[in-house]
Amino acid sequence: MLQENISLLPFNSFRIQANARYFASFQNMEQLESLLSDPRVLSSNQLFILGGGSNILLTKDIDGVVLKNELTGIELIHEDQAHYYVRAQAGTNWHSFVTWCVDNNYAGLENLSLIPGNVGASPMQNIGAYGVEVKDFITEVSAYHIKEKRVQQFTNQDCAFGYRESVFKRALKGEYIILSVTFRLNKQAKLNTSYGAIEQELIAAGIQQPSIKDIAAAVIRIRQSKLPDPAVIGNAGSFFKNPVIEVSLHESLKEQYPQMPSYTAGADTKKIAAGWLIEQCGWKGYRKLDAGCHSKQALVLVNYGSASGKEIMDLSEAIIASVADKFGITLEREVNIL
Repeated sequence: MLQENISLLPFNSFRIQANARYFASFQNMEQLESLLSDPRVLSSNQLFILGGGSNILLTKDIDGVVLKNELTGIELIHEDQAHYYVRAQAGTNWHSFVTWCVDNNYAGLENLSLIPGNVGASPMQNIGAYGVEVKDFITEVSAYHIKEKRVQQFTNQDCAFGYRESVFKRALKGEYIILSVTFRLNKQAKLNTSYGAIEQELIAAGIQQPSIKDIAAAVIRIRQSKLPDPAVIGNAGSFFKNPVIEVSLHESLKEQYPQMPSYTAGADTKKIAAGWLIEQCGWKGYRKLDAGCHSKQALVLVNYGSASGKEIMDLSEAIIASVADKFGITLEREVNIL
């Protein structure tokens, strides 16, 4: 049932105060279809589907309709000699889903432990961390076409995955509601410990032959040590994407900054650590009123209390300008701005 003039503060991890003209949640398809046929929804020129609220920055009130996806559930739908095929509903908490997979020894997503948000955002954002991207495990996305009122299945190729990108963020933005995601997980684990501090964390724990549970636990410890808990300090995780630049620019910068962290991104491109770039510009630990740049990870912008979405946005603009001025690299936001 639609409610009027509802605060969205409890529903976004930045803990920004903004109101929705109309708000409702849905737990099944019948509720969703009923809401979409409501005259107030049909007449609105703004419809926003909310998941975990962990990757958005609210810069204003939403003078339209916000529908919160609360479709939950996980099921093993098929298995073959090498893989398990698991379907998770879009409103399922992402970390709970990864934990379920790890507990059942379904391998592949352990490096993506403790990423905030829900399953439905995983294909939209092509979430990734510690050398793993979710696109390598998604086989199908089930989504509802809002105008045509039909369910459509998207293959991995249909999703047009890119770096923190998909067809749902670009060409089909706002046209579909993601209902569920099917993942192909490995029976034989292919551990990825080379990225970040995972190897050091395992060594420190005295683990020589790690299991996927060990990897997940190591990732959780690393994330907890340097990333703020949204329940304590409002944030949306990594605010910016790691920029991908031409090799020629990389070589030029590497001469000036030999310590600059970078990774091969393609035949002629390199990925640069955005957090390092921001830190070199002096932003790490910066705070103006309640808007700031986290003291342990410069990639994370934070709301220390009552910052407005505009104050966070203005801070991001200043960071983008200073990085462009110093390095000739234009940072791109990973967070969705509303």
